[in-house]
Amino acid sequence: MSAPEGARSPAPRRDRLRQAADPRSWSLALRVVLVTTLLSTLALLAVGAYLSTVIADGLYEQRRDRVLEETVEVRDELGESLAQLSGATSTQQQDAVSAFVQSTGGQGGGDRREVALVPVETTGTVFPVASSDRTLFDEVDDEFAAAVAAQPDAVSWRSIGRENETGRTEPALLVGTRVVVPGAGSYDLYLIYSLQEEQETLAFVQRVILGGGLVLLSLILGIAIAIARMVTTPLKRAAHAAERMAAGDLTSRVEVAGADELARVGESFNDMARSLEQKVDDLTELSRVQQRFVSDVSHELRTPLTTIRMASSVLDSRRQELPGELQRTTELLAAQVQRFEVLLADLLEISRFDAGAAQLEALREDMDALVMRAVEDVRPLAGARGCLLDVRLGEGASTAVVDARRVDRILRNLLTNAIEHGAGSPVLVQTAGDEDAVAVVVQDFGHGISPEDARRVFDRFWRADPSRARTLGGTGLGLSISASDAHLHGGWLQAWGQEGEGAVFRLTLPRRPGTELVRSPLRLERPFDRALADAAVSPTPTGEIRIGPDLLPDLDTTDLDHPAVEDAAARHPEGEGPAEDDPAEEKDAGAR
Repeated sequence: MSAPEGARSPAPRRDRLRQAADPRSWSLALRVVLVTTLLSTLALLAVGAYLSTVIADGLYEQRRDRVLEETVEVRDELGESLAQLSGATSTQQQDAVSAFVQSTGGQGGGDRREVALVPVETTGTVFPVASSDRTLFDEVDDEFAAAVAAQPDAVSWRSIGRENETGRTEPALLVGTRVVVPGAGSYDLYLIYSLQEEQETLAFVQRVILGGGLVLLSLILGIAIAIARMVTTPLKRAAHAAERMAAGDLTSRVEVAGADELARVGESFNDMARSLEQKVDDLTELSRVQQRFVSDVSHELRTPLTTIRMASSVLDSRRQELPGELQRTTELLAAQVQRFEVLLADLLEISRFDAGAAQLEALREDMDALVMRAVEDVRPLAGARGCLLDVRLGEGASTAVVDARRVDRILRNLLTNAIEHGAGSPVLVQTAGDEDAVAVVVQDFGHGISPEDARRVFDRFWRADPSRARTLGGTGLGLSISASDAHLHGGWLQAWGQEGEGAVFRLTLPRRPGTELVRSPLRLERPFDRALADAAVSPTPTGEIRIGPDLLPDLDTTDLDHPAVEDAAARHPEGEGPAEDDPAEEKDAGAR
């Protein structure tokens, strides 16, 4: 049972999200704009914070200096007023001090300044007086009062926060100094100066800086987009031109404008494209000339080869009449002439493929019958090499619309190749089919090939081990022609193997011309252990009896206990002849 869709979707979704979050997958223009915007934002924040700090310090220091000057002036005025009241009564002194505090606290713009006067050593009776409510005295703690008393001639100050009528805390400066009047006593003068006006000025400046920064950031963003487009547009044109060239349009060029670095890139790309086009044209012409040469030479060689073959046939037919040393020469001549004929036929077929003149003569054929015919053709060769052909035909219909001549050539090439490189080991031939395709696998258990060599085994004249001598006189073109035949059908011819274990070749053809193959009915990568290989496929789908040299009974004995004899007796009871006339048995016998 397959997993529900919800159980499979999180992993691909996470992969897509991870890929989208990777900056390397973003476009160059987007990365340029984002990096420029980020760096510009950081720079504007740093500049804005610096300007705000400098302006705030300037406003504070300016206001503090002015406050200290005003405090000194108030202290002097208070000293003069108290000196004039040295002979007055305590009531007159209290009234005068209250009037001075109220008038001084009202100066500077309402709540801009508050004043409090606290007697320290008096000769009369003067109580503490404040220009506003008595909460002003709460702002003066013992530490600040001690600082004022320690430096009676100086002006002490510190920053505080003071709540207004609405409950909001506003910045302020608390200033204190001591006034000593001979004959009138000593007084501590405290003044609170509001810094709300400066705070509002600073807030306004910060808003202006923030607004200007946003406007500047917008301008920088627009400039970054424009610059990114200036840089990426020529690169996009070059990329599109390269894609068109990769698709086969070698005339594609990049439009060059200007003389900057990007223009130089475009000119270099165009020079490369022209050079590549010229080289491809030269190679195409050279390939055409070579194809023409091979085709012409192949055709021209057919006439003299026919004459040589006729002469060789005459000599071979009368070989027994020749001396001993000439008999061997005649035999070698006949073998080489036959090999030359095969090579000439392969060259002619290759020239047809190169010229695009190869055509299919497709009819509905039985693939199992084609396989059995190819097996019968190579059976003498397999017998000479001591190689067992293990054929396993698939169940069901195996018909397909194919060119029988080309399929037969593919199968004979694969079987001959497996016998030659199988080192005398059995060769497994298996067929199978599904709704859209039929497949044939030829597997040997000989020298084998590596997976890397399997990708090159269909190249012309390629050999996995050039030092290994050929015993069957191959031309090096058989597998290449077989691959071309398979591609002409719209099919696959694939190879896989392991060195020292064996090789597997799989032919997959569509049942109907024009059908696009998606999968093959048979596996390509399979085990080379005989037991596992037997278990990987259905055993004897057609019911044939496997016969090998080690399974044949000893005809000189009459031991009926031998398994092969018992099996034969069971299949052919006394009084019945062998099943030579049975078509099914005749088809199964081909596996032997």
